[in-house]
Amino acid sequence: MKKLVFILTVFLCSLHSYAAIHVSKVDPPCWYVGMKNPELQLMVYGEGIGDASVSVNYPGVTLSSTVKLESNNYLIVYLNLSKEVKPGKCPITFTQGKKKLVKAYELKARKKKGSDHTGFDASDALYLLMPDRFANGNPDNDIVPNMAESKVDRNDPNARHGGDLAGIEQNLDYFTDLGVTALWFTPVLENNMTGGSYHGYATTDYYKVDPRFGTNEEYRGLIEKSHQRGIKVVMDMIFNHCGVEHPWIKDMPSRDFFNNPDHQNKFVQTSFKLTPHVDPYASKYDFDQMNDGWFVTAMPDLNQKNPHIYKYLVQNSFWWIEYANIDGIRMDTYPYADYDAMSQWMKELNEEYPNYNTVGETWVTEPAYTAWWQKDSKLSAPQNSHLKTVMDFSFYDKMNTAKNEQTETWFKGLDRIYNNFVYDFLYPNPASILTFIENHDTDRFLGEGKNLPMLKQASVMLLTTRRIPQLYYGTEVMMNGTKAQSDGYVRKDFPGGWADDKENALTASGRTTQQNECYNFYKTLLNWRKGNDVIAKGDMVQFMVQNGVYAYARQYNGKTVFVMLNGTDKKTTLPLNFYKETIKESKQGKDILTGKMVQLEEELTMAPRESLVLEL
Repeated sequence: MKKLVFILTVFLCSLHSYAAIHVSKVDPPCWYVGMKNPELQLMVYGEGIGDASVSVNYPGVTLSSTVKLESNNYLIVYLNLSKEVKPGKCPITFTQGKKKLVKAYELKARKKKGSDHTGFDASDALYLLMPDRFANGNPDNDIVPNMAESKVDRNDPNARHGGDLAGIEQNLDYFTDLGVTALWFTPVLENNMTGGSYHGYATTDYYKVDPRFGTNEEYRGLIEKSHQRGIKVVMDMIFNHCGVEHPWIKDMPSRDFFNNPDHQNKFVQTSFKLTPHVDPYASKYDFDQMNDGWFVTAMPDLNQKNPHIYKYLVQNSFWWIEYANIDGIRMDTYPYADYDAMSQWMKELNEEYPNYNTVGETWVTEPAYTAWWQKDSKLSAPQNSHLKTVMDFSFYDKMNTAKNEQTETWFKGLDRIYNNFVYDFLYPNPASILTFIENHDTDRFLGEGKNLPMLKQASVMLLTTRRIPQLYYGTEVMMNGTKAQSDGYVRKDFPGGWADDKENALTASGRTTQQNECYNFYKTLLNWRKGNDVIAKGDMVQFMVQNGVYAYARQYNGKTVFVMLNGTDKKTTLPLNFYKETIKESKQGKDILTGKMVQLEEELTMAPRESLVLEL
């Protein structure tokens, strides 16, 4: 009997040794020759692949090292690509005893040089939309078999509603007519989560578009068609965390891939208080909780200090630039990730793509905090984030307070906006700040109301000051809502994006009279702004509030745009000698909002909440 058992054991071991090596995934799925950094990391996943040895036989490619991880189902392979390496299929051989597997890894030619990739800037107007909530162009992908969540329920504000990339593509003419020059989608990558994944911020595959939105090819095709219309596309990325259903959680490569990996026994949540980065008196306890705590239980905190995770994320950002030709990156929860790692990423990205742009979400309403994060800031020296664009939460905060006030000369109403811009001296580059009055994480500017004059006034400032403006989908047709019940109420479906919608705000005939007034206001301002160097490049001169009016000028190459805003609910008259240095000898100005000529005599009377954008 013992002899029989021995024979069977030897036989089974023999079968195992001749079984095929299995590799189920390699990230990135392909790479591009001619990058400045010759190092390429391949993360290989397959049962027992950690036991394999690796060899490479391709001209110009050498094996640098292999790294085994705690899970034997992962193997990290580092290759070196010389400057002479040519596009083609690079054979990579995995060997385990007598078993052998050859994978043909594709090296592709770059479509354009890194310096030819240009990002968004102050000449652009970004339009933020949520793919799940804008339009459903392909109902067949609403439910995808074998994915964790199969629910589509438009009556549930926190469920998936079925919007997709096809819906966006089918409405590109809408964006062209409106006059926006860049689209920012909330994340489009796979969120194979059991619930609440419509927003896209819980990634489960960094190299795959969520099938309920479409395919990688459809994403790339949408970007190409956007470019044909002169519209850029900004990709929303998240380095701070992934989704809890990510394979890295189900089969953890190594515990140090995550901060606080023992989440099942001891969950550590971030404090959401971002000040320890800049606080000279911050305790280590407060810093670590903010930086290393998980965002929520469904979003594990990645450890960017781990060199393999860091390299994986950096390559992923480069890959999407090369593969899909995206025109910029919006990085979610920027201060929650490791500062040194993010700084190095930005440095590498700026070196590879010197004319590119990334905006980081830095949600603190104090200008000094935001300025601390911008590239070349003296406030953070000798540290340097290398982050070109930061988000102006100060403007958002002050504008949403001012909208409920009457403007006075001391910090009420639009005087808050005047004082917001006073602190531009803190920024290395004020023209590279992204500003907004609302986004997918805030109440809608209109709240539950329909105050169109105040919306127009806020939007005039948004689109004419020295900033990069960002609009939120549907504001142009007066979509409103608050987060009092849940985030879903500020992320409603765009009316007309679904075939069975009773209202269709995508067409003039489907909009109400007030919606068309709002839409046409934005259309006029945005199309006038497009290609306007005075707004994109001009200096700014602002005047202290006089008689309830906040005024400022944009000036470039002898041209002047003069903006006047009555921040009160009353008619007001003011002497124009306040603004003589800007108006000079001009006797009139063309209001681009109405097309009418405005006389600039000794004084000017403005209607309640009137906005004037005058070309002198």
